[in-house]
Amino acid sequence: MTGRIVVIGAGIAGVAAAYHLAVRHGCRDVILVEAEQPLSMTSDKSTEAYRNWWPGPDGAMTQYMNRTIDLLEELARDTDNVFLMNRRGYMFISADASKTAWLIGMAEATARHGGGAVRVHDHAASAYDPAPDAAFNAPLSGADILTDRALIRRHFPYLSDKTCLIAHARRAGWLSAQQLGMAMLERARAAGVRLVRGRATDIDTTGGRVHGVDVALTAGGTQRLAAEQVVLAAGPLVKTLAARAGIDLPLFAERHHKISWPDSDNIVPRTAPMLIWVDAQRLPWSADERDTLAADASTRWLTKEFMGGVHGRPDGRGAGGTMLALYNYKNEPAEVIFPLPEPEYYGEITLRGMTTMVPGFQRYVDRGTRPYIDGGYYMKTRDNRPIIGPTSIGGLHLSCGYSGFGIMASQAGADLLSAHLLGKPLPPYAGAFGLQRLSDAAYLSRLDSFGDGGQL
Repeated sequence: MTGRIVVIGAGIAGVAAAYHLAVRHGCRDVILVEAEQPLSMTSDKSTEAYRNWWPGPDGAMTQYMNRTIDLLEELARDTDNVFLMNRRGYMFISADASKTAWLIGMAEATARHGGGAVRVHDHAASAYDPAPDAAFNAPLSGADILTDRALIRRHFPYLSDKTCLIAHARRAGWLSAQQLGMAMLERARAAGVRLVRGRATDIDTTGGRVHGVDVALTAGGTQRLAAEQVVLAAGPLVKTLAARAGIDLPLFAERHHKISWPDSDNIVPRTAPMLIWVDAQRLPWSADERDTLAADASTRWLTKEFMGGVHGRPDGRGAGGTMLALYNYKNEPAEVIFPLPEPEYYGEITLRGMTTMVPGFQRYVDRGTRPYIDGGYYMKTRDNRPIIGPTSIGGLHLSCGYSGFGIMASQAGADLLSAHLLGKPLPPYAGAFGLQRLSDAAYLSRLDSFGDGGQL
């Protein structure tokens, strides 16, 4: 392809698109448009993790994520793993033995979709292999189900002694999102991609196809970028930008935050997997704290039951590393505004929620530790799947709606986008991510029974 392609947005989705087009497919006239520093709006706010555990109603997400992990591993090999990809896995943890059939069912559904075999470990001598320290290419796939308390205590003594069930998804782990993004950006620029610093203000769609993009330059002034193809990869700003081209994207925003704090006492080993507590819980307040909170109408809600899903992982190597944690205990559509408003009590709720799973963290609560809080927006569709591919406007393409999994999904997203742009054969899962699905009445009618959408 010789025509110019303008990619709007230099978050992880936009950078991945430019990298795949220029480096993997040899496109010679690709421009990235970004007003801020690349990878700085939302891409640097995530837990930077990946997984192919995606039960869902069909195999589309599992197949998609297997492709994205293949591409991540390929790039890790090519860069000597500069972005520190590992394969430590995700562990879904419970103190409720009645959830065993449910978790095994989720693992078996993922297996049917191509996620790998399920192995059940129900006795203390079972040959369960814990996660590797740093290897990204360990031959681990599928899921291990641990139901023996002695086996769990031997490998994970830092977990609550009430833990009686673990599902360890193995083709999963995390990486450095910033290093991943910069590795792609550097290679893309070396292949000729130009970065134009500015804000896209309008898209010329005269006659039903794109002709160019108007940019308010960060340094001052404006510029018209002629283009044969335009990719909207603008993260939280994509809905507004699409509207300027006459497209009402079926997306909504949610605010999501995370906390980090120094694990100075090394409560959780640096080699631990991603830890996810699947049980609902009441936060572990002291009796006096609970009485005080319950007595005030404005804080009484803090004493009520919270949904499951608090999760976190170690960050960094050696002593003195940090912990990252998220608790999406209230997911509601929100207006996209910056700076991101901080929810009241979020740090306290999330840290205390983590103590239910890892009781040793209570010492940080007792010391009055104040975690650092940041966050970003999940741009979501009703089915919690991204939108990748063409629109009704000739030459206008989308790479958006990545919810909370943009880091892991960016590679397969750019791969699929490139196939659309360049007229290459599409993978079998392509239709599951097309914009047209979200105007299909029959498809929309099935969403109420869609099952697990994969959000943590």
